[in-house]
Amino acid sequence: MKKHLILWDGDCGFCRRSVNWLLANDRYGRLRAQPNQQAEISDDLRAACQKSVHVIKGDGEILRGGRAVLFCGQQTRWHQLARIGMWPVFLPFIEIGYAIIARNRGVFSRFLFAREPKS
Repeated sequence: MKKHLILWDGDCGFCRRSVNWLLANDRYGRLRAQPNQQAEISDDLRAACQKSVHVIKGDGEILRGGRAVLFCGQQTRWHQLARIGMWPVFLPFIEIGYAIIARNRGVFSRFLFAREPKS
């Protein structure tokens, strides 16, 4: 089974913590992650990754933003909640919430994770 690649902003503490949580809670061992700054991807995709998280699924499909987060959530023990989030009635709210967090991730990083773990 091919793994799904999470492309995230390696300069963002909030992103780092979120990706670490996803990898630690990956039920199937099918997620892998790489900061977009280190990935061998096109310049267009790299620019898009600076604005939102992206997932390149094992079949090549690319997801971004809230859909990417929900897809990753489906790989964890929170899979049922993530699937409900994909319902058409909820998806616009997920995308809006994701956009708010993505635009303000520096603030979230400072307040939620004031002490960065040592790498």
